[in-house]
Amino acid sequence: MEKLTKKDIISNIAEDSHLTKKDITEVVDLALTQIFEGLSAGKTVDLAGFGKFEITERKAREGINPLTKEKIQIEASKSVKFKIAKALKEAVNK
Repeated sequence: MEKLTKKDIISNIAEDSHLTKKDITEVVDLALTQIFEGLSAGKTVDLAGFGKFEITERKAREGINPLTKEKIQIEASKSVKFKIAKALKEAVNK
């Protein structure tokens, strides 16, 4: 499976537009910063036609260290959950 990187996205947009890679890089970085800051503040980030990023909370729980088989306490934590938009799901499943 091939990989599409941030650099690839910037290059592709530059080829398809009249903007410079520098300008596109700034816009992409600003957009990613907004997403990062929104999630860090506990907000849901909803990108229509793409998907929704939400913060989920994991409760503290007991686990097992696979090497020692010793019981360990796993602290509560937060995680980012992504729910794919219908349009993207349909595009991926074509």
